[in-house]
Amino acid sequence: MDDVVRIFDTTLRDGEQSPGFSMNTEEKIRLAKQLALLGVDVIEAGFPIASRGDLEAVRMVAREVRTVPIAALARARKDDVSAAIEALEPAAASRLHIFLATSDLHLQAKLKMTREQALEAIDSMIRYGRQHVGEIEFSAEDAGRTDIDFLCEVCRVAVAAGATTLNLPDTVGYAVPEEYAAMFLRVREYLGDPHGITLSAHCHDDLGMAVANSLAAVRAGVRQIECTINGIGERAGNASLEEVVVALAVRKESFGVTTNLNLQQLFPTSRMLTEITGAQVAPNKAVVGANAFAHEAGIHQDGIIKNPLTYEIISPEAVGVPARSLVLGKHSGRNALKMSLRDLGYEPSSAELAECYRRVTALADQSKQVRQRDLVAIAHEVMRRGSSNVVKEATSAA
Repeated sequence: MDDVVRIFDTTLRDGEQSPGFSMNTEEKIRLAKQLALLGVDVIEAGFPIASRGDLEAVRMVAREVRTVPIAALARARKDDVSAAIEALEPAAASRLHIFLATSDLHLQAKLKMTREQALEAIDSMIRYGRQHVGEIEFSAEDAGRTDIDFLCEVCRVAVAAGATTLNLPDTVGYAVPEEYAAMFLRVREYLGDPHGITLSAHCHDDLGMAVANSLAAVRAGVRQIECTINGIGERAGNASLEEVVVALAVRKESFGVTTNLNLQQLFPTSRMLTEITGAQVAPNKAVVGANAFAHEAGIHQDGIIKNPLTYEIISPEAVGVPARSLVLGKHSGRNALKMSLRDLGYEPSSAELAECYRRVTALADQSKQVRQRDLVAIAHEVMRRGSSNVVKEATSAA
């Protein structure tokens, strides 16, 4: 399994915690079923101690989704752990995800705990959880700003208590790739790569490096990445699931790993989340944005027409996007216009194409983009003088 990176999806938990992304139980179940279809390895369904409603939502997801392990989050407190255990009870396969902050900043300012008290809480809560749930993941919150020697000790205690996954998150998006990778390498060296222990990365995007940091962690031996659909999450969000897995797929020779995901379900999953939350992704969002496979510049359009590999590193169909689009605008070229006219049923002469091109660029200067019905109107007006050149008129498009 060393060449497989597991995808731990936290859209329903960390993603839902961000303002404007809350989901009801029905929506969580619907998205969880789609995540199972996508092929994620773990679905983190919620934070049961947060409310009775969240606990019941996790229970319902665990009851309805039987093919993917369901995780529930808990602080290293008995009430939290007990609530998570209750929520996971119906699951076919479950994971208890316990966390405690380990940086001195968090320990002193937020938790009012000493390092010794933190180690005791980690040890006792993991042991308590192991009595009820077979798989335990421990997260050292704010690991990226934790003293590295203490972080190594935390990991040793967690493993000894029974944790099989160690998550070292960049909770506040402060890390840069080389530093984040070095942290994992140091922990691996300290632990000696014990059998059956998986290292996990969980990165936030406050400096725009969540995906880069996650990929750097893979190079450092991490074999689980925690991420969300569309990169939603606290503040600037989490590492974007679709960006991480497509990067690993496109650059497989570089990273030497694979995932278990069905990439063709990426776009449908992104669209479902958008529909549920009402929050649109930016047009230039990698992989799933409206412009990810749209081309307006004439040079790019000409290259795409001749060979899509000239300007696309992965086909739209490979990630579930129905088709690329050649957008007609002021930067478009004649070849793209000719193809668009042919798609509408027109076969223009050279003179007719030149006139259509002149009118299209003039319109684009005014309205920024030429719609299909605009193109039909232009083609009809220009080519009605030579109707023999018209194969058919796509009146339905108008």
